[in-house]
Amino acid sequence: MSATPESALAHPEQRIADLERQLADLQCRLAEREAELAEARKQQTATAEVLGVINSSPGDLTPVFDAMLAKAMRLCDAQFGILFTYDGELFSAVALRGVPAPYAEFLKTPLELIDSVALGNIAHGRSFVQLTDAAAGQSYPSGIASARAAVDLGGVRSAVLVALRKDDRLLGVLNVYRQEVRPFSDNQIALLQNFAAQAVIAMENARLLTETREALEQQTATAEVLQVINSSPGDLAPVFEAILDKVHRFCGAEVGAAMKQFAKTARRSSDRRSRPRRPPETMASITGSTSAWRGSASGSRGTVSGGRRRRVASACRPPTRHSAPWPRYTRK
Repeated sequence: MSATPESALAHPEQRIADLERQLADLQCRLAEREAELAEARKQQTATAEVLGVINSSPGDLTPVFDAMLAKAMRLCDAQFGILFTYDGELFSAVALRGVPAPYAEFLKTPLELIDSVALGNIAHGRSFVQLTDAAAGQSYPSGIASARAAVDLGGVRSAVLVALRKDDRLLGVLNVYRQEVRPFSDNQIALLQNFAAQAVIAMENARLLTETREALEQQTATAEVLQVINSSPGDLAPVFEAILDKVHRFCGAEVGAAMKQFAKTARRSSDRRSRPRRPPETMASITGSTSAWRGSASGSRGTVSGGRRRRVASACRPPTRHSAPWPRYTRK
């Protein structure tokens, strides 16, 4: 049966309408893909820029963390961001960007695990934690200090916390915040995890660089002491001075002394201190032998009796268990 002219005319019109709908759907999908591609390019560019900062700032984490927070806030449409480091007990805010002043003041005191449920979840193995509405969560009504401060002082509503981990060891947490109830997307969380991985790389690089530098400084110090030994045969005073100088610097000690034993009695051969100290004569009278000494304010050096080690008459009797204790050096 042949189609009537009316049905033949209606069929092309329906076909055109269907094609127009398909075209509109394809254009919508194309626009979505173009937007995703543009977002991916932005993320790749931001990642490359952060890597550039890492390479240009070996051992210096401050510019790395600042750049990372800036990129994360911009790409995740967040109002402010914080990066915490974790030492096994405390979370310390080492980098802040855009944080309201009252909340930044609160964060000057490191946080413990019991201070934050979200940080506690991160410490116990979670890779990330998302807070859809911090004011409506369990922590804020319970009166937990960090949750109250985040909402009341920082205006936090939605937030994401991403763990910084090296193997199974937690190094810190990367946080971004919104001051409105608007959860972060999966793509944004994935981007933050990428930044967290870069932060771990930067922290490990800084640690390795610091360890290498310290090892080199220690080797240099050892070589310098050996040079003093070779250049002062038979004279122990400059050797003790050099050893104490290196030990005092590397160990961060306030007081240092080298002791020798004479007839079962320990005698001071050299001392090093960074605090105000007794005059050389007093030290000599206490120890019963001449001591090499080092000025604390000017860093000058000197020895009692012209640098010759000789016995000095004691001006006071050595303390016994019934006498007054040795005078103490007090921190001023």
